[in-house]
Amino acid sequence: MKHIVVTGPESSGKTTLAQYLAAAFQTLWVPEYARTYLEQKQGPYLLPDLINISIGQVALMESTAAEAAGKACIILDTWMLELAIWAEYRFGSVPEVITDMLSSHQPDLYVLCTPDLPWKPDPLRENPDDRDQLYLKYHRAVLKSGIPYVTVSGTGPVRERAAYDNIRSFITKKS
Repeated sequence: MKHIVVTGPESSGKTTLAQYLAAAFQTLWVPEYARTYLEQKQGPYLLPDLINISIGQVALMESTAAEAAGKACIILDTWMLELAIWAEYRFGSVPEVITDMLSSHQPDLYVLCTPDLPWKPDPLRENPDDRDQLYLKYHRAVLKSGIPYVTVSGTGPVRERAAYDNIRSFITKKS
């Protein structure tokens, strides 16, 4: 089973695209655990919270992968890459636990979303003005990882079709 990670800065359409891709590939998707964690926390978060989020995200991925056994892929709405970038950006360092999880739980493909969609305010989003700068960090991190990736841009069906076609090609080539 291939692990496909949808990644990119805040409000770049990751969740919408992950849900679409899961339906299109008739598989399961792994939601962003950070959202659940931070909604329950209801207050400011600190660096140790990112460690808790990483542990919860891996557990959620593992249980979803077990449930999706026999499928060609699962779709992950964010992954350790986001937590590493966010830890560095917000706190100036990345906990070793997150870098260890990033290296030991590598996806098969990244789908990198450009921040060309309108910003959608949300109580958990923090950077409406830094999305282009953050996108460059994501792009560099994806390149550095050596993991195959595709970049998607545009809105609605254009973005969805580009992601679907690239993933379909990747799965077919690698199967």
